[in-house]
Amino acid sequence: MYRTIITRQARLFSTSPAVRKSVIDSAKDAAKKVDRTVSDQVVKGIEKGEQAAHKVKEVLPESAGQAKGQAQELKGEAKGKASEVTGQAKGKKEELKGEVKSKV
Repeated sequence: MYRTIITRQARLFSTSPAVRKSVIDSAKDAAKKVDRTVSDQVVKGIEKGEQAAHKVKEVLPESAGQAKGQAQELKGEAKGKASEVTGQAKGKKEELKGEVKSKV
C-alpha cells in the first residue's frame, strides 16, 4: 500500500474595503424605488381602464343593425308583456263581474 501525500491547496483570501454608498447614490436608490412604485400604480390604473372599456364594449351593440335588432327584440317583449297583462285584467274583470251577478 502506497501512501500518497495529499496536498492541500492554500485558499487565497482577498479583502476589499467595505463598499459605502454616498448620499447621491442613496438618493438615486430612493428615487428609483419611488419611481417603480408610482409606475406600478399607473400600470394597474391603465389595466383597470382597459378592463372597464372591454366590459362596456361587451354590453353595447357593435353596429346600428345590432342595436336595431335589440330594440325590436325588446319591443316584442314589451308587446307580449302588455298583451299578457291585458288578458289578466280582462280575466279579472270577468271574474268580478260573475261574482257581482251571483251576489245580486
